[in-house]
Amino acid sequence: MNPYLISLLMGVLAGLVYSLLAIRSPAPPVIALLGLLGMLIGEQLVPAIKRKLSGEPLTVAWFRSECIPKITGTTPPKKEEPPH
Repeated sequence: MNPYLISLLMGVLAGLVYSLLAIRSPAPPVIALLGLLGMLIGEQLVPAIKRKLSGEPLTVAWFRSECIPKITGTTPPKKEEPPH
């Protein structure tokens, strides 16, 4: 099962427990979480700008291997080794 879906379902379960216990969840509001997402995305602007200024292309492959793992917290895809 997708880790994101599992995380969401566990969060819903925790929310139900908090509600049943009639206590407020310590989770930050959605606006704070969006701010954190913006920070993760913003961090990737500097490497992209440096890459563009050095004359290297901004490709989807580069974005997927360098930026997406840092934004989502996933492991980067394995780089293919050239044949010997």
